[in-house]
Amino acid sequence: MLHRIWLSFIVLAFIATVWQAFFGHAPGGFQDVMQSVTSMAQLSVDIAIGLIGVLAFWLGIFEVAEKSGLIKKFSRVLAPFLCHIMPDIPRNHPALGSITMNMSANVLGLDNAATPFGIKAMQDMQSLATDKETLTNSQILFLVLNTSSVTLFPIAVFLYRAEQGAAQPTDVFIPILLATSASTLTGLIVTSLVQRVNLFNRVVLFYLVGLFGLLGAVIVYFSNLAASELASQSAIVANFLLFLFIVAVLVTGWKRNLNTYELFIDGAKKGFNVAISLIPFLLAMLIAIGMLRASGILDMVSTGIAWAVTAVGGDARFVDALPTAIMKPLSGSGARALMIETMQHHGADSFSGRLASVLQGSTETTFYVLAVYLGAVGIKHARYAVACCLAADFAGIFAAIVVSYWFFG
Repeated sequence: MLHRIWLSFIVLAFIATVWQAFFGHAPGGFQDVMQSVTSMAQLSVDIAIGLIGVLAFWLGIFEVAEKSGLIKKFSRVLAPFLCHIMPDIPRNHPALGSITMNMSANVLGLDNAATPFGIKAMQDMQSLATDKETLTNSQILFLVLNTSSVTLFPIAVFLYRAEQGAAQPTDVFIPILLATSASTLTGLIVTSLVQRVNLFNRVVLFYLVGLFGLLGAVIVYFSNLAASELASQSAIVANFLLFLFIVAVLVTGWKRNLNTYELFIDGAKKGFNVAISLIPFLLAMLIAIGMLRASGILDMVSTGIAWAVTAVGGDARFVDALPTAIMKPLSGSGARALMIETMQHHGADSFSGRLASVLQGSTETTFYVLAVYLGAVGIKHARYAVACCLAADFAGIFAAIVVSYWFFG
């Protein structure tokens, strides 16, 4: 399915560019599209090179953690839950530990740690696959949860809102958490239905109620803090836990009489090789996305939706923020630029400005995540992973719009 989407991006970009050149009086579109090919090619290499240090460090730490037995201990926290929703992973398998670490980093908003942990999880699950070029059920569910993961501290959104003069930059905090929770639940439910996983199991329900109960407690506590205080406290908590994990790994390895330095070096070497292997996959996906964006088709889609909503007498205010929603699954930086542009044009405290912020904080760069994780293990056949990921994205976008109307009128 992924190859069809990739091809459709390029074909749609060509059709849109031709249309604008002959009927929209924009002959420069061909040049813009080809310039995007060059810039995206460079960006794919820059991203891979930028990941080398991060991947090398965290896979080095993970190597020590795995050999010391610490990852196995961490995996016990979510093992009963994961074994029910991912039944093809045996108990005590290393994949459970790496999945637990990835989910923890995602929830805390620690992207630099989440990506290496996620790649390690994909590699561990790949060891169980009979067909090394096709995603397993567990890998698909893992990808869906990654592209719809709840993030407790969307600090970047608050900072951009503060820069744009929002009276209360954190007023989108609860809407973001509600929207991203809807996205995660939808992704879990849709994928479980496809895979025929029973979510009404007592263990699964216990974990879900507990996780969302904890989420509710976090919302109650942090919603009463000012923007600067929320940013400060959340950053301290997240980075303290990350630093504590690093120290705990190294100290545990030392207590087990392991040569932590050599283990770290061995893991770091793996990180270097993984980062370089990502380039072809990133190159293919980013070039297609760049061509689609440069062709102007996203603006055409937004205009068409606005016309349709107005024609049936609906409230079309949400359309002003829709470019952010359309761009986010394709490009994080592009969506961020559109969010800022929306706030500059309509105001940070306008309905459109707030909705754009909620959309930015509650959706994920789906195709980038797929390119990185599939590339890390050399997957060629994604099966229904893209469809389930996009279902979670659409649920998050819809929930963001509904919640924004509820909170901001």
